[in-house]
Amino acid sequence: MLPSETQRIIDENGIKYVLAQFVDIHGSAKTKSVPISGLETVAETGAGFAGFAICGMGMQPHGPDFMARGDLSTLMPVPWQPGYGRIVCIGHVEGVPHPYDSRYVLQRQVERLKRKGWTLNTGLEPEFSLFRRDEKGALQLVDSSDNLDKPCYDYKGLSRSREFLERLTEALQPVGFDIYQIDHEDANGQFEINYTYSDAMESADRFTFFRMAAGEIANDLGMICSFMPKPDPKRAGNGMHFHLSITDEGGRNLFHDANDPSGMGLSKMAYHFAAGLLAHGPALCAFAAPTVNSYKRLVVGRSLSGATWAPAFIAYGANNRSAMVRVPYGRLEFRLPDAGCNPYLVTAAIIAAGLDGIERQLEPGAPCNENLYDLSLEEIAARGIKTLPQSLKDAVDALDADPLFRETVGQEIVNEFICLKRMEWVEYCRHVSDWELKRYIEFF
Repeated sequence: MLPSETQRIIDENGIKYVLAQFVDIHGSAKTKSVPISGLETVAETGAGFAGFAICGMGMQPHGPDFMARGDLSTLMPVPWQPGYGRIVCIGHVEGVPHPYDSRYVLQRQVERLKRKGWTLNTGLEPEFSLFRRDEKGALQLVDSSDNLDKPCYDYKGLSRSREFLERLTEALQPVGFDIYQIDHEDANGQFEINYTYSDAMESADRFTFFRMAAGEIANDLGMICSFMPKPDPKRAGNGMHFHLSITDEGGRNLFHDANDPSGMGLSKMAYHFAAGLLAHGPALCAFAAPTVNSYKRLVVGRSLSGATWAPAFIAYGANNRSAMVRVPYGRLEFRLPDAGCNPYLVTAAIIAAGLDGIERQLEPGAPCNENLYDLSLEEIAARGIKTLPQSLKDAVDALDADPLFRETVGQEIVNEFICLKRMEWVEYCRHVSDWELKRYIEFF
């Protein structure tokens, strides 16, 4: 029999089918539709999938089934799909949690914190771009009049895409998203919807649901909602900044110390955590910026609007948006991840790196409160600041060379991730682009 709270959600929302949902190694949502009569079975034994058909699960065609076992506490209606609910699952193989399942990987890192009496809270800031296809199939901005050189916060750009933004907001609010502001971002056709932070697991679950909602609502309107990190080479890319704090069992923010002499309001714990992020920055880059396209967002240089919001340098500073870690006050903002990342893997890696900083009492050094975009590479190097990897290959090599993540996040999923990303890099290197054809077809 289902718990009374589960039955209440089903009855009040008229749920007839449930999407048993998990993510692959890329963070893409995967589901099966289950009639409500089968929900109890999903919670107890799981919905069955052929694991070999799922990217990054380390399974073969002759292996056992991948059973997505649902967590009933995550059941919620799917507002844009009446009659449907969603339940978040963790993959099991032969009755045990699967070490290649990124939600399970995060669960283990959350448990490390829990044993200390700590909870990591994360506030995610997803950025996305709105496109449509013309009659020839080419991508165009949804709003052709959204063409300012500096479009950030532009009223016209925001207003003319309001139908999508309102539909998305009104689909998310009934299922617990406390949305407090919506804005036009720094690229044409780019937007951000902000909602209140939550514990790390719930944040990752919510972001997955956010991408599901955005994609389907856009499709219903004849649009494409893209989380591609860098769709326009001349404009700012789609980031997903992580705001971070750790609370104790009483809800006290352990990252905050009003007596911090720097004025940033950080505790010693927060400094150690930040130092862990900096120390493992190159390897973290592989998880946070996981595509070939990601490194067209992280390049050293400016966008057409005169600014870029992507960090290229391993540094931290007080409210410094040109650094990898910004300190708004009493918490950290990790600015490296882009909107194409797997939120479970990134969060698990953040915990692993931050705890390493705390356990080894690493120090981050002096904060950098300069605009790093205005300094030459020689000036930056003179300050002892290193540059983040500038390609997926370099980031994956850094991850391969850093033993922390195999030891803590898990060697199975780290090895699988490295293997897949190296294959992606080779495929990219072999691709013949339009740029090459235009440059070389009659060059010689």
